[in-house]
Amino acid sequence: MRRLSEFVGRNVQPFVAQAPAAPPGVIGEQRSGLYLPVRWKFGIATTAGLLWAAFALLGARLWIEELSGVTGPVLAHIVIFGIAVMPGFMNAFLIVSLALDRRPGLRSTAQSLPGLTILVAAYNEQDSIASTVESIARQNYPGALQVVVINDGSTDATAARLAALDYPWLEVLNLERNGGKARALNLGLERARFRLTLTVDGDSCLYRNALRNLVGRYLSDPGSTKAVAGAVLVRNSRSKLLTRAQEWDYFHGIAAIKRVQSLYHGTLVAQGAFSLYETELLRRLGGWPETVGEDIVLTWRILEQGHRVGYAENACLFTNAPDTWRQFIRQRQRWSRGLIEAFKAHWRLLFRLEMRTMFIWWNLFFPYLDLVYTFAFLPGLLLACFGIYWIAGPMTLLVLPLAMVVNAVMYRVQSRMFEQQGLKVRRNRVGFVFYALFYSLVLQPACVVGYMEEILNRRKRWGTK
Repeated sequence: MRRLSEFVGRNVQPFVAQAPAAPPGVIGEQRSGLYLPVRWKFGIATTAGLLWAAFALLGARLWIEELSGVTGPVLAHIVIFGIAVMPGFMNAFLIVSLALDRRPGLRSTAQSLPGLTILVAAYNEQDSIASTVESIARQNYPGALQVVVINDGSTDATAARLAALDYPWLEVLNLERNGGKARALNLGLERARFRLTLTVDGDSCLYRNALRNLVGRYLSDPGSTKAVAGAVLVRNSRSKLLTRAQEWDYFHGIAAIKRVQSLYHGTLVAQGAFSLYETELLRRLGGWPETVGEDIVLTWRILEQGHRVGYAENACLFTNAPDTWRQFIRQRQRWSRGLIEAFKAHWRLLFRLEMRTMFIWWNLFFPYLDLVYTFAFLPGLLLACFGIYWIAGPMTLLVLPLAMVVNAVMYRVQSRMFEQQGLKVRRNRVGFVFYALFYSLVLQPACVVGYMEEILNRRKRWGTK
């Protein structure tokens, strides 16, 4: 079994090329033991979250009273709820949901599968576009392929790199000027010949059987499923401390959230980096909207139509994460703007009587949690350095055990998936420590800026993905 680092290092091509094809039959985790209906799981997880929130609120009474003497009771409750109570509910809900989740196996994908149109929007990707296309060629997908690369007005050698590739299923659309990712994908959609359309970023590399597993999940999920998000992981994790930390963010947090959302019938982001859609539905909805967060807005539009969005945890794509703080901050600001755009366009989802509505409300509270963290908890940490424990102090340590349990459960679930795929999590201890202790110091203030940019209608551009 090879280490993940061998795959995401500089030379990824030999590893993918030598990967054996998936065995025929059912792929993925199997249900075992007592089966609980999904609604029961949702009820159990919600109850556990509420019990933990009640316990946290009870334990924080003295903390709230002390802070009330400084800020007043209203502000004190707002701060403590954002620091301890609500995050406690979310973590407890995640732990129980992941513990109860039993992913059903996939239908056999040994024979032919539906034809796929793969759209690759690329802007100045001269260093990676060839390896992206070549990783598609190595997939050994048992179905017809059409790959449309939309070179969105690149000013580097992207066009030359594409011209050097010779595959019968490859089409290249060179645009004269850069018009943004949504426009590029919509132009590619016009050429789509098959009933399933897949999007792949131009700086990514598909791991073995990624297409087979993604389509297999679509075919195995309920008939109401109209899109499926793949698992996006970090390809360049060895380059810097920042990318080492992001490896854990993608591996732990993002993957766990998508898995739980899928369990309750509503993955909220079919990310543009690697997701599958029904072509006819895309055309009926008008394709990707001209927004900063085109992928989340499109996903919420699909959900508002009453469809389900799934998640294939074993369909892995490795992508280059931002390797500078400026790029990272721009990326998270972009994601935060996309969230606000989604609420502007599809706020009616807040009032649907469905299990997935829980996560719509969850997202609604993210700006509040990020604001409390940025303007209350971070100053509280500074005050604690001088012995003033109004906000950050001994009571804050009570959240650490639950956070440790959350990370342990996430690690166990993801490690099992890696093992099934022939991967092994590399020992990235420094990255994990930075991710656990310092990552949010930049992440959440960056998100706050993103929210404000969208509220103030700042100029939109195709920045970092």
